[in-house]
Amino acid sequence: MTYRRKRRAFPRRKVCRFCADSKLKIDYKDSKMLKYFITERGKIIPRRISGNCARHQRQVTMAVKRARHIALMPYTTIQPH
Repeated sequence: MTYRRKRRAFPRRKVCRFCADSKLKIDYKDSKMLKYFITERGKIIPRRISGNCARHQRQVTMAVKRARHIALMPYTTIQPH
């Protein structure tokens, strides 16, 4: 009886949109751009899912936290019971 090894197909690496386009800036006042980096529950999307590089993910995280602090973005969503 022969066993075959399954090859795991790795998906293509996502490219950091901020590295690819130098005109894009991370700004805590731009809540429309930052909403793409939080879930509908209000959590920050991790970099393995968003595709950001480590440097830009840190900048996005700080921008989201600053926007939350001055009430431009919510910390969480309110779930009705």
